[in-house]
Amino acid sequence: MTAITSLLERYEQRILGQQKNLRLLLCAALAGGHVLIEGVPGTGKTQMVKTLARLLDGDFKRVQFTPDLLPSDITGSAIYNMKVQDFQTLKGPIFTNVLLADEINRTPAKTQAALLEAMEEQQVTIQGDTFRLPDFFFVAATQNPIEFEGTYPLPEAQQDRFFFKLKVDFPSLEEEVSVLEMVIHEQTNPEPITPIFSQESIADIQQSVQAVTISQEIMDYIITLVRKTRELEHIQYGASTRAAIAIAKTAQAWAYLDDRDYITPDDVKIVALPSLRHRIQLSPYAELEGSDIDETIQELVGSVTVPR
Repeated sequence: MTAITSLLERYEQRILGQQKNLRLLLCAALAGGHVLIEGVPGTGKTQMVKTLARLLDGDFKRVQFTPDLLPSDITGSAIYNMKVQDFQTLKGPIFTNVLLADEINRTPAKTQAALLEAMEEQQVTIQGDTFRLPDFFFVAATQNPIEFEGTYPLPEAQQDRFFFKLKVDFPSLEEEVSVLEMVIHEQTNPEPITPIFSQESIADIQQSVQAVTISQEIMDYIITLVRKTRELEHIQYGASTRAAIAIAKTAQAWAYLDDRDYITPDDVKIVALPSLRHRIQLSPYAELEGSDIDETIQELVGSVTVPR
């Protein structure tokens, strides 16, 4: 676990004020999931993902989503090569280890959906031919919560494909001063980010994460939490079974980061909020009453009996 500890330390040194979000982002990547990151511009969302890719020694590609972006701009296309008189496949930016889908809500649903097959099945189909993506494949999509003009909100079914929805807020005064000092210092003394892991070791870590013990009591606890979201009157749409899978897998990763080979109820509580906040929808009555999704989830988690 020395390498994992070193990675977290380096990560937190480069990205200030987001300690919990950084651990959650790493959890999702090691658990084989994907993350939706929401925050106002200039809060370091892109830097979070880019830094993680470098620390994990992964190829990184960023796609700026715009209203005129086509699905083939992401997945790739087949073109006719006059020299060889045959069609040639040009692979798109999705063929990478870490893909940043920047401002995903700025592109229409047709282009948003180009990510679905890749995220769910780790493969891409181009003109009828199927291509496998790398063994380590991680999508982080960002969206801006304060602009609604010219945006296309992600459908609930597509949001459900993301393990987590993370919220990135402004740093504290001290953290913001430190960020400014670090950026100014690096203008004259750039510090390259050296990878902590190789691609082969990432695969080994992911296998170790999957081997973390999850007891029957913990599984029952997770299912109870998820089913509770479908029973409360002020929740119009509850979480799917995929939410339970996301909670279980990321709880394994969180326990692994804590150097444990078993899951505790506290691990489940930590990952429940980012796993559920994009999967439930409050009723119109609850919204009129000013209810908040995060507060609702925290109350729900607190109401479920913890296994002993």
